[in-house]
Amino acid sequence: MRLSNILGGLAAVLLFPCQVLADEPLPQRWVSSGGALSEWVVALGGESRLVGVDTTSRHPSSLTRLPSIGYQRQLAAEGILALRPDLLLGSEEMGPPPVLQQLAAAGVRIERLTARAELDNLQANLQRLGQLLGDEAAAQRAFANYQKRLQAQQQWVEQAQRDQPTPGVLLLLGHAGGSPLVGGVDTAADWLITRAGGRNLASHGGYKALSSEALLALDPQVVVVADRALEGEAARQALLQQNPALAGTRAAREGRLLALDPTLLVGGLGPRVPDGLAMLAAGFYPASQSLTAEAKREP
Repeated sequence: MRLSNILGGLAAVLLFPCQVLADEPLPQRWVSSGGALSEWVVALGGESRLVGVDTTSRHPSSLTRLPSIGYQRQLAAEGILALRPDLLLGSEEMGPPPVLQQLAAAGVRIERLTARAELDNLQANLQRLGQLLGDEAAAQRAFANYQKRLQAQQQWVEQAQRDQPTPGVLLLLGHAGGSPLVGGVDTAADWLITRAGGRNLASHGGYKALSSEALLALDPQVVVVADRALEGEAARQALLQQNPALAGTRAAREGRLLALDPTLLVGGLGPRVPDGLAMLAAGFYPASQSLTAEAKREP
């Protein structure tokens, strides 16, 4: 091959890298691990490519009919390989690492996106999903609409705070009411509380179990209950039964125990988060008219 031809080819790669990448075949058989990411795949028109999902991927309900690969932190290579995926999508929460290494060695493409609850991270995630799905324009539109909704909600919160005090809030993540973990700083729980206009009373990092005495001493005005096994009133009653000290808090005395779908806390900021924020904000500021007609106590 002549040197001029080689140099010309290299120049084309350097000048037009996006065109070269665009020529690569898009993955057609996806396995998704992480509720928010799975929901975004559906929202961006890629549901037909999903051949399996993890146990946190429950929305929309059609995803529950797909083969399950187990919990996102406890994946097994055999079950995933049986689905013959081209791509395994997940976040840094996905694991364990030896399983991911085994899958990569078997030829499965691994895409790990961030689960950190920040808008910049969501924008990057959507951009990457748009590339993998071959529709970056749809991803850009989705992010722009998401931003617009959050901006409207922020204005609503600011207006509500002019007439009502900011409530002290705790978010408890549990299973059938037992041994709940309290969402501290640098978590999706903290992001949701703050964005909805609350003040997170938990100052520790991550999710941590607190004693009944500590919960009572914090005396939250609002408790958000995210139960992995129970919903609505059943989740609230189980929490109080398993943690009787909570009955002495202002939140329990005033009936301000809000049930939240725990899948909103998994995999980063998902498409339903604005609805969850509207529900929380309505509970934090009950004297204000709900931001949207469909804002409910339980998304």
